[in-house]
Amino acid sequence: MDLPGETAPVSAPPVSAPPSTVDNGGQAPPVPEKPGTEDESATAAEPPAPPAESPAPEKPAPPSLHADAEQVLAGYRWRYDPDTLREVVEGARIDELAEVRRQLTEKLDGMADNGPRARLLSLRAVVSRLLGDLDKALSDGKLALAHAEATGQLRRIAIAQARLAHVMQWRGEYEEADRLFTLANSTELPDRLRATMHHQAGKCAYDQGRFIEACTHFEKALELRKEEDPDLIEQTELTLDAVFRGAAEKGFGPYPRSRGELLRIPKPLTATLDEHTRRWGFTDDLGVFRIAPRFTDVQPFREGTAWVQRPGSRHWELINEVGDLLIDHTAGYRGVGGFSDGIAWVSRDGTTGWIAVDRSNKVLVSTGFDDVRPFRRGLAAVRRDGRWGAVDSTGKLVVPLRYDGFATALFDGRYIDGFSDDGLAVVALGPYKGVVERAGRMLVSPMHPAVVIHPVALLFATPAQRWGALDRRGRPLLEAEYASRAEVADQLERLLTDARPIL
Repeated sequence: MDLPGETAPVSAPPVSAPPSTVDNGGQAPPVPEKPGTEDESATAAEPPAPPAESPAPEKPAPPSLHADAEQVLAGYRWRYDPDTLREVVEGARIDELAEVRRQLTEKLDGMADNGPRARLLSLRAVVSRLLGDLDKALSDGKLALAHAEATGQLRRIAIAQARLAHVMQWRGEYEEADRLFTLANSTELPDRLRATMHHQAGKCAYDQGRFIEACTHFEKALELRKEEDPDLIEQTELTLDAVFRGAAEKGFGPYPRSRGELLRIPKPLTATLDEHTRRWGFTDDLGVFRIAPRFTDVQPFREGTAWVQRPGSRHWELINEVGDLLIDHTAGYRGVGGFSDGIAWVSRDGTTGWIAVDRSNKVLVSTGFDDVRPFRRGLAAVRRDGRWGAVDSTGKLVVPLRYDGFATALFDGRYIDGFSDDGLAVVALGPYKGVVERAGRMLVSPMHPAVVIHPVALLFATPAQRWGALDRRGRPLLEAEYASRAEVADQLERLLTDARPIL
């Protein structure tokens, strides 16, 4: 809908087919997508823009409004209220921000691509929030997130989530704000961006009187900035002063919540063997059977469902968390996998011919495969005739069956069966590794003994065990002259600009 007093429509529907996730506006290319945008948090060396959330002099010089609105917004140096920890907008700056919002609206006019619309709408949500127009900010924030999700690009989605969370925080809708901040802070994002998100999540906890939780977030923000960051340190000193004043008056508040609590994920029932009947059932946190022990075998609950076997049957059945039967033994499944993304792999002989079904036993992928991995972000690795590829949830083969396996290693030490949150996968062909993206395009040919997905780059090793880096499009970034991948990461950190996205 059009906002009152503004001319640009903001309700163009998101495109149904997301574009490639690797061309995401600057995961590590040497040129930023656009000055002052969220993408500059992971851009190789450029003259640093002033951080978006750093204290300002008492009388900052007003930026020129003849400049691009995004550059103007990125150039602001904010002053914070020492008690509320919120940005202070007063005097002439109100008029400046109103003009920035008008210019953002003009830029939106006729903009059809999901990525730019997500960026501009979420920035306009930031400006509306600062101006106190929280209803407009909420509308723009939600629409920005829809456009970001249509791109499938992790960073765009995360920044849109964080900006919307900040609006929710100012509206006092803390439960949803906390959930969105938690969702946004993926370990696959650059440390600088994660530090900014932790800092803002800490402010949200502060608003709720959760002072221990706030301190935890501020501590994580400092840990993620491995080198000295004067602006972040100054902000943290301000926030900690406020926390200690609040704690002295009200106490430190509740103990910090877990990620599951913040995401409102209920703890699943636990598979438990009854010693008397020698049958399996499911118990709650207190050890009380919520589903009676009447099964000879069970699998853990995944996404609210669990596979079980009854005495005398070799076939699996599917139940929900109250024990209701969703798929019975007549389906004839002797091999089953837990649900992921609402989909489970099943096999009638237990070893081959794997197909994918939903909770109602509707067949989603009918082509039988010899081996499979769980769906993740809408894709699953599959094998037939000794070769691996990947299918989407409709059964379309998006990565051809030509590889010896998937070996997706992340810089944080995790290994993934398939694709990362950002839609990248490491594939193996003989002793060598390469990288494909979720649409099947080869980014890096299998020619390296090792490849690791870093938040802003692709790290690779040579046969001589020297490490270098490619950008997220597979282009050379750092020569293979480093003794370890940690040294490459340190060098990447030095190449990054010091700008952080405005949340």
